[in-house]
Amino acid sequence: MNDPTLSFEMMQEKVVEAADFMRLFGTPGRLMLLCHITQKERSVGEIQEDLDFKQPALSQQLAELRQAGVVQTRRESRQVYYSIADDRVAVVMKMLMQVFCGAGSSQVLPMSQAVSAPGGTSPPVSTGGFLGEMAHWARLEQAD
Repeated sequence: MNDPTLSFEMMQEKVVEAADFMRLFGTPGRLMLLCHITQKERSVGEIQEDLDFKQPALSQQLAELRQAGVVQTRRESRQVYYSIADDRVAVVMKMLMQVFCGAGSSQVLPMSQAVSAPGGTSPPVSTGGFLGEMAHWARLEQAD
């Protein structure tokens, strides 16, 4: 009989991998950046203007996310565009929007419906007011 539970060794490996992945969401600025890029592909200029990031800080954050393989770039003439390269980021961002921003509805979805199973469909997530809510949340975190 196959036991569906993970072995202790496998769990240890996965915990290290998950902790390293979650570190990417660990600062309000990086989280806001991922929120913005998750919505749609953005140019560096758009990101800088929309989020009011200083160029050196933005370059540093984008480089770290690029090295981690969670964002990808596309060059068009002199513009560089960023988009999400790792589907896990989109799943985490949808969950964060639902939990912290109330995006989608005022009800909390059961976990079985909050994220899709492989081959399943994701529940619709409304992004109306999302940037304002996330910006407010990020400012609250920075003020502490």
